[in-house]
Amino acid sequence: MAKKTTTSRKQGATRNWIAYLCESLVSSGVMPTWEAATYLTENLFGEKPNPRLLSTTNAYEVTSQFLQRLYHPLVEAASRDITLPDGAMLHVFTDISLTGKSAVLVVYVSGNNHLDQLLMLDAAKAWELVFTDSEDVNRWAEERYRWVKSALTSAIGKPTTAAVLAAVS
Repeated sequence: MAKKTTTSRKQGATRNWIAYLCESLVSSGVMPTWEAATYLTENLFGEKPNPRLLSTTNAYEVTSQFLQRLYHPLVEAASRDITLPDGAMLHVFTDISLTGKSAVLVVYVSGNNHLDQLLMLDAAKAWELVFTDSEDVNRWAEERYRWVKSALTSAIGKPTTAAVLAAVS
């Protein structure tokens, strides 16, 4: 008798987000490849809470950089998959808390009428964003990427499949 597969399995990641994050750090000029790989390895894996984010010297700046380096590439990937109207922009804001959850906000600013729309609000204790393996990182990143992409599709009012459907018909 064949085994039944569980239908409640979570949808898997479609990208290697660690490589994507690394490439983003390198292509933006933040750090060279070897340093980006080391940075991501040291900050995404290991002991929880992340001791690098809890240091007493510059915890606010380090935490802010860490969250920007994690979320900005995910937002950029979502904006590449959906054509933004002329003049429209996406911004990633962080509100850092050193004692509780920090907030990451993704805001869509339309080009012509400058209406701002909150696409995502993610509250996270940055020092607890430590993963057991690359699959956990990929699942976490894919989930946020899809949140932003879905919200962006709604904000713009154009489904991403519209161009594909038009080409087929």
